[in-house]
Amino acid sequence: MRRQVSLLMAVISTAIVASFVIPLMLLVRTLAEDRGMAVANEQANTVAVLVSSLNQDPRLDDLLGPSLSTSPAATSVVLADGQVLGTPWPNATADAAYQRAEQGEAFSVRDESGGRVYVPVLLDSGVAVVRATMTSEQLADGVPLAWVSIIALGLVLSGVAVFVAAQAGRGVSRPLLAVADTAHRLREGDLAARAPLAGTPETIEVGSALNGLADRIEQLLAAERDNVRGLAHRLRTPVTALRLQAEQVDDPETQSDLTELVGQLQEAIDAVVREARRPLREDLPGGCDAVGVVAARTEWWRPLAEDQDRVFDVGLPTSGLRVGLSALELGDVVDICIDNVFAHTPEGTGLSVKLASEGDAVTLVVRDNGAGFPAQRSEPRPGTSGLGLQIARRLVEHAHGSLTTSAPGAPGEVRITLPRTVSQDPHRHPSRP
Repeated sequence: MRRQVSLLMAVISTAIVASFVIPLMLLVRTLAEDRGMAVANEQANTVAVLVSSLNQDPRLDDLLGPSLSTSPAATSVVLADGQVLGTPWPNATADAAYQRAEQGEAFSVRDESGGRVYVPVLLDSGVAVVRATMTSEQLADGVPLAWVSIIALGLVLSGVAVFVAAQAGRGVSRPLLAVADTAHRLREGDLAARAPLAGTPETIEVGSALNGLADRIEQLLAAERDNVRGLAHRLRTPVTALRLQAEQVDDPETQSDLTELVGQLQEAIDAVVREARRPLREDLPGGCDAVGVVAARTEWWRPLAEDQDRVFDVGLPTSGLRVGLSALELGDVVDICIDNVFAHTPEGTGLSVKLASEGDAVTLVVRDNGAGFPAQRSEPRPGTSGLGLQIARRLVEHAHGSLTTSAPGAPGEVRITLPRTVSQDPHRHPSRP
């Protein structure tokens, strides 16, 4: 917007300045020509007076010398007998302008070659004609410098107008950019962000509407979380009673199956409770630096790997890679994949975590040297319910990514692919400790 306002003001100011500058330049040229013609007219009349008073004096040529030499106008005097004094005038008597002046008419002529003033002098012996000439350069004396000054002044005025317009445009666009920044922060999951109510009335109205929308979203999410938490807690009581009943079953095999099923149900309920306890700001699509999050989570798991004599290889890029998962969600995905290795492979089994950029995607590979995944892909990994990878897959797919596991019989590998994103604002979610 600021650019459009500046461009519009530049066009308008240029048009206004041009409408004044061009006539002013023409006026300056006309005034300079009038000034030159006035000099020539004054010179011609002065010489005419001298010729009229000294026409009988034989020293007329010498007496006119000082007056002719000191004037910028080239002056010629044609006496009644045809003698030319002063500046040469070839074929004067054949000149139409001379013949016109000889008839007793005083006049001036202005053309491309300059300006000329003709003054007739009535003498006893006849009519003498005085001609004062100014060249075109003399008539334009000082005009180029004046034009340069006028153009420079016009450019300065146009520049000042554009600068003022840019400042005014900045004053209008800055509140709009603040509203846009707030919208980006809300999109990133910062529900505490609110737009400043400043600027034009229209901008204030947009900011107020955005703030109202953020308040409503926060209220709806809070209400939804309360309902989910209440439901999860209400389910815990009958699940606990069910576990107690399962423990009283006499058949050991049936008791074991029921206990395992109840445990899986309890784990699912716990996952719902954990989801409900997450901060509200994590409910909206977020983003984070995958390198920072993966680095933080692998460092958190490294002491346990050292205690179990596991070779823990971590490969991370040197520059940041931004993905469409929040720091908390990506941290959960990394924790689930690493915990899956620690929980279901013997101590001493090595593992690696590799993060890399492949075109417009970011790939995270968690690999171990264990027995791998079962032949039946519908079955969970031995010793696990499989809910962890299901949760990780749901989080990844929600961010338009994919999660795949290695083929049966091969070392266990979880490959996660996430689309790479570009942040719209400088705010970043910090990695989880």
